[in-house]
Amino acid sequence: MEIAYPSMDLDAVLSLWDQPVDGRADPAADFRRFYADPVPVNGTPMTADDLVARARALQVAFADRRTELVHRVEAAGRLVIGFYMHVRHVGPYVTPLGRVEATGRQLKIRVNDILTVENGKITDIWVMSDDVDLMRQLGLL
Repeated sequence: MEIAYPSMDLDAVLSLWDQPVDGRADPAADFRRFYADPVPVNGTPMTADDLVARARALQVAFADRRTELVHRVEAAGRLVIGFYMHVRHVGPYVTPLGRVEATGRQLKIRVNDILTVENGKITDIWVMSDDVDLMRQLGLL
């Protein structure tokens, strides 16, 4: 039995989040190139427009974003990545403890994504981020 490993241009996927969405002719189409529409994120269906809105909110809150890939594990139909987002907090950010106005702080956000990949598209996402450490970095804890 042959095991099918996901085929995914991870650099292109990460650039959707790192590069400004408002500079693109059709950002929703760019997301649809790599994501099912809708795609469940932690069990909640999100459309391509929802993903664009999420990327935009992150880009308003955080500048100078750089993704540092720490782990990439491929299994049949799955791609698991562990990474740090290095950012500067420049705008409002909604956290589990409420909205935080810009602090100007440099942040290092730890994230793990479990991606289901079918026919070159991400069809399911489980995101686990270290929100406690992020709240500490933002001065909330």
